[in-house]
Amino acid sequence: MLSIQNVVKTYGPKLRAVDGVSLELKPGVLGLIGHNGAGKTTLMQMIATLGKPSSGQILLDGQDIAKKPELMRRRLGYLPQDFGVYPHLTALEFLQYFAALKGVRDPARIRRLLELVNLHEHGKRLAASFSGGMRQRLGIAQALLNDPDVLIVDEPTAGLDPEERLRFRHLLSEIGFSKLVIVSTHIVSDIENMAQHLAIMRQGRLVAFETPEAILQQAQGQVWTADMELGAYEALRGQVQVLHAQRQGRLISVRMSHEHRPCDGAHVAEPSLEEALMSQRYALPQQHPLGLAA
Repeated sequence: MLSIQNVVKTYGPKLRAVDGVSLELKPGVLGLIGHNGAGKTTLMQMIATLGKPSSGQILLDGQDIAKKPELMRRRLGYLPQDFGVYPHLTALEFLQYFAALKGVRDPARIRRLLELVNLHEHGKRLAASFSGGMRQRLGIAQALLNDPDVLIVDEPTAGLDPEERLRFRHLLSEIGFSKLVIVSTHIVSDIENMAQHLAIMRQGRLVAFETPEAILQQAQGQVWTADMELGAYEALRGQVQVLHAQRQGRLISVRMSHEHRPCDGAHVAEPSLEEALMSQRYALPQQHPLGLAA
């Protein structure tokens, strides 16, 4: 369906924001993950025809979208990271306005989309009065107005509370049953239960294209847990990759990544997807463990 072939995007003589990325994508949910500045947004903007590759091609059903952007735009739904609303329009008026821009003339579709995103009881409220989660759901509704085959969402759960995050992830997962959904995020929990594949980017390059199950399998036997005193922890943390550390009374409860048993008393643990992605193979950024003050 969507073929990304050795795509490069350069800015000036030195900066390669996207560096030779190739992907073959079909309907389902793709998690595009990596640290800030990894090239995720630049790649999505090129897929959305908001920018052109410096070299390489992006093909939709065999057609080059840089040469024929209207082919993608007719079939695209896009929710950017910073989604704004017009202050004097209700949710219903907002969708009616975008429907007119997209050539959608079916009022019933707007009502169905408001129901889909659970905003049908708030259609007459000013969109500017919505919470962050409600605005994101309104953003998804506008992205779905033209019944797109490709839906792109950039950092969709930033600023949402836990309940809204759960509802939003479920909605995207259902959309992915029949459409290609590309979700860009650096928050692994956003996509671990809904993505069929993960495309992992670092410094503009694609470092892996795997299923979540394959990534977890590769981390089996490499995540360990142990309880130790603070002095032992401070001596150990320079020798192993610490994934998480938390004070439990007088001891420190530590989860760590290592090819072999890192210390006496360590027990092998089941890795989470986030822990698997923090391994040296993928080298996603790691937060330093907190809560260790004496």
